[in-house]
Amino acid sequence: MESAQEFAERRGRENELVLKRANLPMKRFLAIDHDAYGDGALPKAMKELLGPVASTVLRCDDCIHHHVAEASSAGVTVEQVTEALGIALVVGGSITIPHVRRAFEILDSIEGSG
Repeated sequence: MESAQEFAERRGRENELVLKRANLPMKRFLAIDHDAYGDGALPKAMKELLGPVASTVLRCDDCIHHHVAEASSAGVTVEQVTEALGIALVVGGSITIPHVRRAFEILDSIEGSG
């Protein structure tokens, strides 16, 4: 598995490629996605905590990785991510177990213990 830093570097490179080639509708979508996670009625940290839940249920490992890292950067605790992933497991069922495992690998990588 990629470390948190390796993932961030790869994601940055890939985002540069997307933005280089993106048409206006794609750029608008990416802007909406970016803006949706800013502070509002819900603080950024809470929104980033929702990210791993939705991403786990949808089984998108890149999304899980991104949102776990962003949640950590926003000050969300490991215990809060753990509880959120528990919700994802209940909602998504046993098929999400591999994704929950990878989310914990990401947390370990971020903490420097993985």
